[in-house]
Amino acid sequence: MSDTLKVGILYPLYSAEDDYPRLAAALKPAVDVRMVHTDSPNLHRIDETQITGSREFLLAGADELRSHDVDVCMWACTSGSFVFGVEGARRQAQDLADALGVPSSSTSLAFLSACKALGLRKVAVAATYPEELSKAFRSFLEADGLEVVHMGCLGVWTGDESALIERDEVLRFARANDHPDAEAVLIPDTALHTVGFQSELETAVGKTVLTANQVTMWEALRLANRLTQQSGLGQLMEVTA
Repeated sequence: MSDTLKVGILYPLYSAEDDYPRLAAALKPAVDVRMVHTDSPNLHRIDETQITGSREFLLAGADELRSHDVDVCMWACTSGSFVFGVEGARRQAQDLADALGVPSSSTSLAFLSACKALGLRKVAVAATYPEELSKAFRSFLEADGLEVVHMGCLGVWTGDESALIERDEVLRFARANDHPDAEAVLIPDTALHTVGFQSELETAVGKTVLTANQVTMWEALRLANRLTQQSGLGQLMEVTA
């Protein structure tokens, strides 16, 4: 492994892809992000997200990513991993690890890792998805032992629409879907821009807020044994063990 960590990001959309280079540059030390876009129907329905996260699409992306010689790989899609359940998401990660020969994970699994690292047991969810897909994320979290004390869904049908949601609306949505019993608020859509105001989200809500792109990068650092305490990127980025 070189001094500069090279993180491979398999991403099904173009809508919020700039969050990853911005986050990579903000890290100390900075990391090198290599992005490959996978095929995707781009529709927040169970059947469509199962196509997005299919083994065929993922391995095609891994083939393209192989030439970048990455140190770690992340499947940066929440819905395209949690729709397969916890074991299905783990199989996805193992398929990528086998194909690339590097530690691999996904955004959904990163949420589980982050909650464990922070010792969270009760969470609220602010999902941009329609109700059926939001419920699937809830089931995914609960299958790993988390208690979802509140579930909010915005009813957005595509990643492109999610990417158009502006900062003030994200802040409002996060606050509106907090719950007194929740130890943190989870915002699962990777198409949602959040990197530029992660700490502001936590200030607005008054507790830990985990967002999809944040947990994805944290998980990459964890898998590569490169976690270092960060500032201004949310409480999760201060966790080094």
